[in-house]
Amino acid sequence: MTESAHDVFCLPLRVYMEDTDAGGIVFHARYLNFMERARTEWVRSFGVGLRDGLSENISYVVQKLSIHYGVPAKLDDQLLVTAERAGSGRVWMNFRQRVLRASDHAELAAADVRVACIALDSGRPRRLPPAMVELFGQS
Repeated sequence: MTESAHDVFCLPLRVYMEDTDAGGIVFHARYLNFMERARTEWVRSFGVGLRDGLSENISYVVQKLSIHYGVPAKLDDQLLVTAERAGSGRVWMNFRQRVLRASDHAELAAADVRVACIALDSGRPRRLPPAMVELFGQS
């Protein structure tokens, strides 16, 4: 894992039975779970607590997602899931993410993800809180 918001954050994970189909291949939707964990841990690594936002009527939702699946992950594979900032606006953050097999760094999936900040009570867009603005280097 890295310490700079400008670097690629990397979260090691392992593929468990619950992640796979009957043939031991990772189900396509599980990659989204892996990426969600990496984004969350990236934010947490800078001391930003997402739970705090809930008490301030803040939540985050995936607004847009483009994903490419390459080689499938399999049961017991060790993975590296990355999260890298890729820009932001007043109410959104873009991430580039990859899922790699740890043993050979083969790219299993790659995605561009836009996460929007919303008011929890109404679901309407709201400005990113100062901590997120700082992480994305906005002025």
